[in-house]
This record gives sequence, structure tokens and C-alpha cells, in this order.
Amino acid sequence: MNKSILIIDDDADMCILLTRFLTKNGYTVDFAHSGNKGIEKFKAGNFEIVLCDYRLGDKKDGKDILLEIKQHNPQTIVLIITGYSDIKTAVDVIKAGAYDYITKPLIPDEVLNVLSAALNQQADYETPTTDNAAFNNGSKKNSSTNAEFLVGQAAATKALYNQIEIVAPTNYSIILNGESGTGKEVIAKTIHQLSSRKGRPFIAMDCGTLSKELAGSELFGHIKGAFTGAINDKEGHFELANNGTLFLDEVANLSPEIQASLLRVIQERKFKRIGGTKEIEVNVRIIVATNENLQDAYRNGKFREDLYHRFNEFSIDLPPLRSRKEDIPLFANFFLQKTNKELNKNIEGFEDDVMKMFTSYSWPGNLREFRNVIRRSVLMNNGGKISTSTLPNEITGFINQKSMGAVIETEVVKPVSLDLKDTASKAEYEAIMKVLKEVNFNKTKAAELLHIDRKTLYNKIKSFEDAQ
Repeated sequence: MNKSILIIDDDADMCILLTRFLTKNGYTVDFAHSGNKGIEKFKAGNFEIVLCDYRLGDKKDGKDILLEIKQHNPQTIVLIITGYSDIKTAVDVIKAGAYDYITKPLIPDEVLNVLSAALNQQADYETPTTDNAAFNNGSKKNSSTNAEFLVGQAAATKALYNQIEIVAPTNYSIILNGESGTGKEVIAKTIHQLSSRKGRPFIAMDCGTLSKELAGSELFGHIKGAFTGAINDKEGHFELANNGTLFLDEVANLSPEIQASLLRVIQERKFKRIGGTKEIEVNVRIIVATNENLQDAYRNGKFREDLYHRFNEFSIDLPPLRSRKEDIPLFANFFLQKTNKELNKNIEGFEDDVMKMFTSYSWPGNLREFRNVIRRSVLMNNGGKISTSTLPNEITGFINQKSMGAVIETEVVKPVSLDLKDTASKAEYEAIMKVLKEVNFNKTKAAELLHIDRKTLYNKIKSFEDAQ
């Protein structure tokens, strides 16, 4: 498998350190110090993975780079690095097609684990196999790290799986509605495993970043010479999923032309490859997913109404994690067991304060965010139980802010003695952040304006974040 990586980061030191580390671990690495140069190198090279900082110094951010890369080659794995622990930003880039995000300061083992998981998942998609994971309501099955899915006990979860049990044995097309990270692909796989198509292919396609040309090729395939770059015949996702299930994620992003072609395939159950003349018959169950309201989309002219009704033989709303609080301890232990196995560790569980934070936090990134938090905490923990010290700032900061708000509402705030050193440190940090924003977070320019070197700048930011 090609293990070539392109790093795009305006921090020269970070590029050098990552290049040395990843090269020692068997990767072929190149890097660029700006978004524009990164795109140029990507188009000129053959990279399996792009590791891109979210904040770049040439008026491009990580999302801009992500979209350009996905337009050029939708199969490329893109990982976004963010130094600001902004989970809303992370959710946004994942919606746009990023595989995952990594937060600074980077932990070498975490980088390797995410890269390995990304390459393994891509290998699974390139060689479709029967998914043998079974849906099971029994606690014994759910507690196993070998089980792919976990079924919770919250009322919203029970209602969700009740609908799944009803619709799975049918051949109905299904719309899955839910926020990013709520597990729409997992639910689609569960429906497939409970259907008569179990043992047949389950093929997933992310429609969120594909251009009209690429979407047509990915869905229907093409013949050699059909367009520039079509050097071989290619099977599309409909052919790969024949007699099985095709899962289309972020379906609202498909162009009007592709929507029309999709409608014809659903109605006639046959299609032609791009550039081909032979009609291919197909028997596929379609499950689509979206994090926006498709009814609103067709009312606003973004989505075909007739295609919506073809898909909407049955719809399921996936509840966000914040409405399934009873499931949070179950998922915490589920992710912990899987991560212990993945990292060959034996972390025993969670301190009480950690579980209280988990149940109080809003989880805007839902199960995907929860999984990443557990994986990072296990990676940073050397033994015993997971403590609050290994949790990211977005969780501890949210809880502290929430607690402070409750105090202000219920108590008269008493005068607090100010520590001069703390006050000066806070003022210094605010000055640094102000300069960073003025230079669009270009660390080199910020260090120059502040008359300090880059290493000092990083140390000051890190020391303040650690103090939080």
C-alpha cells in the first residue's frame, strides 16, 4: 500500500519534525509551507494522505485545502491539524470530507494511530468484504471489543433500534437524518446486517465533496477513454453494491444532473457507465444520510422533490448524544475497551469526576468526538484510571464555564484577590492572540511582531493553556 504523505503547514519546524518522525516509521513524506504550494505539490505528486494545519498564512485555511484536494482526488485521506481545540471547526471539516482531526500539541503515537486507522479503512473500501459484525441487544455481546456496534439503554436509543428492527427486513429505501458524528454509517450497516441482503456487499460513498464529473464516475463507473484521466474501465458503486446495500452519505450535496441520473437508475434499475453504451441491470437497496433537512432542501430548490420521495419510503432520525445521557457511560467503556485493545494498554476505567464531565458536556461532535476523546486520553495515560488531566480543553473549559455560570446565577459574587503574576500572564496571552489574529495566525509573522522567536511563542501559548 502506498504510504506517501504530504504535510501542509506554515510552521517550518513542525514540518521538519513530522517529516523526520514519519520517515522513521516507514512513510514517504514531502511538505509545503503554504496552502497554494501544498496544492501545487499535491497535483504534481501521488500522495495517499494529506496532513494539513487548519490555520495557514496565505489566506487559505485547512477547509479550503481539503475541498481543493477532494475535487482533484476524492479518495485522498485528509487529516486536519488544529491547535485551538475547536471542536466546531473539527466537525465542520469532517462534514466537508476530512477523515479525522488531530489537536496540538501533537502526540507522536496518536499521529501514527490515526494514520494507521485511515489507511486500514481505505483498504477495506478498496476491497469490499462481507461485514460479519452482528447487531445484538444482549449486554454480553455489546460489552465485547470484537463487536462493532453498541446498543445503548436510553429511551431515545431504544426507540431508534425499534425502528431499525421494523424496517431492516424490508427492501424500503431509507433516509437517515442526524447531526454529524451520530453514527449514520453504523446504523446503515446495522440495517444491512438485519436484512436479507446480509452477506452481500455493503458499499458506502461520501457525496459531500464530489464534483459532478467525479460523482458520476464514482456512482456509475466509466469506460476507458470516457474523459481525460479515464485510463481504464472502472466499476461504479452501483455495480459494486449489486444485490447488496448502497449507502450515500451527505446526499444533498449531489448536483442536479447527478440527482436526475440517480432518479432514472432507481426507477429503471439499470444504467450505463459514463462513455458506455451497454445497459447494466442492478438490484440495490439504497440508504441515504444527511445532516440537513431534505424537505427544506427540495422546497428551496436544492434537491429534487421526486428523488426525495423515492428515497423517503422510510425515514429515521438519529438522536444526538446529548439526548442519550444514559448511554454515555456505556459508550465510554465501549470505546475504552476497543482503545485498550488497539493500543495494547490496560486502562482500568474512569475517575468519577471524568464521568460527571462526560454526562454534563454537550458533545457537539457526538459519538465521533466521544471516541476521539477516549482514544487520546488512553494514549496519554500510563496506567490506572483516566483522570481529568488527560481531557481536552474544550471539555474541561466547557464544564468550568458552565459551573461558573451557575455560581453567578445563584450566588452573590464575592470580591476575589488578584494575583499580579496571573494578571500579567493573562494580559500577555491576550496580546499574543491579538497579534496572531491580525496576521491570520501566521506564527512566523506573529513572532517577528512580538520580537520573540517561534519557540518562545509556542512555549508561552502552551504554558497558558496548561494553566487552564
